[in-house]
Amino acid sequence: MGPKPPPGTSPLALDKVIHGPLRLGIVAALASGEPRTFTELRAALGATDGNLNASLQRLEQAGYVSATRNLEGRVARSEYRLTRAGQKALAHYLQHLEAILGPLRGRAILGS
Repeated sequence: MGPKPPPGTSPLALDKVIHGPLRLGIVAALASGEPRTFTELRAALGATDGNLNASLQRLEQAGYVSATRNLEGRVARSEYRLTRAGQKALAHYLQHLEAILGPLRGRAILGS
């Protein structure tokens, strides 16, 4: 499981396992609770096989995602789910982002 960021609003303390764009996309896609296949994730995220596989492995190693691999005929089918630890990590990540970005709400952003 990835380390929990300390309280506060430091962007440096964001969960680096989730914070990668593709890994965040995977976690968000799995947040509904429905399992998604490798093919579904690849299509939804526009990822290459290699990048998606590496990101899924990183999330599995952290305990955030679980995989079920089955054979359907001669074709391997992998389904992925967000684990309880992954759900907690995502909730904490979103709270941390809110703590960082919340104070910016209602402020004029330069260039807007």
